[in-house]
Amino acid sequence: MTFRWYGEGNDTITLDQIRQIPGVEGIVWALHKKMPGEVWEVNEIQEVADQLHAHGFNMDVVESVNVHDDIKIGLPTRDRYIENYKQTLRNLAKFGVKVVCYNFMPVFDWTRTDLFHPLPDGSTALYYEKDRIIDDPMEMADYILKKCEGFTMPGWEPERMEHLKELFEAYKPVTKEKLWENLKYFLEQLMPVCRETDIKMAIHQDDPPWDIFGLPRLLVDEESVGRFLKMVDDPYNCLTLCSGSLSSNPKNNVAAIVRKYCDRIAFAHVRNVKHFPNGDFSEASHRDCDGDTGVLEIMKAYHDCGFKGYIRPDHGRHIWGEKCRPGYGLYDRALGIMYLLGIWDTLEKYDVE
Repeated sequence: MTFRWYGEGNDTITLDQIRQIPGVEGIVWALHKKMPGEVWEVNEIQEVADQLHAHGFNMDVVESVNVHDDIKIGLPTRDRYIENYKQTLRNLAKFGVKVVCYNFMPVFDWTRTDLFHPLPDGSTALYYEKDRIIDDPMEMADYILKKCEGFTMPGWEPERMEHLKELFEAYKPVTKEKLWENLKYFLEQLMPVCRETDIKMAIHQDDPPWDIFGLPRLLVDEESVGRFLKMVDDPYNCLTLCSGSLSSNPKNNVAAIVRKYCDRIAFAHVRNVKHFPNGDFSEASHRDCDGDTGVLEIMKAYHDCGFKGYIRPDHGRHIWGEKCRPGYGLYDRALGIMYLLGIWDTLEKYDVE
């Protein structure tokens, strides 16, 4: 069990607080001040290592070493940024890192229309209103950046968002098939270094799992996940299996995907999504009956498959008046951990059919 943390001075949550959540062994971390394409230097990683180890946590999982746009677009400059990525992997290996979670989404890392949507119980949560994702991405980007002021949000770096129009222009020639080709090229370059360093590259599914603003999305369902794994068929080419991203489309059966590809899942994100008939969705508590993701079936699938990888609660609600980064408060994620561990402990002890 792990917990995502954004670093000293960049997170309202402290390591001392996380340490009090039963069962948490590792911190999912990153160097959030680094821009995509920059090398993560040894001294920078060492600073985080000292903080985490002092509190008894491992640092096995990084989320994320963001991929430079030139790699996704397939520009001639991509090889330089891929070499930087390789060096970062080598530097991370010196500290025992085992998994790098990343994504290959054009322009936006994730998309929501409301970061603090009020729920019936008085809490708030991330929300997606389908009819607001139509024409102008600038409006949505301005809203998210204003709401996230003072917080770093991976994939929403203000330095990149200042050039949003130029980014959309640069991605215009990138069809879905071209994006697949660029992802394949990137991974084929990295696999020798992954084998050398014993680091698994674990891709996160697109969030939400459909094209937005004319931008192609790749990892959206069982079929595309299978294509991805077959495309670069290497044990170091893995998945960060995100239940929430996939289940945003109610047609996706996440538990079935877990069972089919469990041996290639290095890292599991578990969160819950509630669907509405018009296509909107809201994030919910981790409790199975509060959403439509099928958390109980997903956890049973992991257990039945003998999953030995890393797992974390994903986005939580904002509860009890907590002021926090959207989706990443302390309290609801801690509740989520206890719920997930409760399911797991029951499966372990009673061998539930």
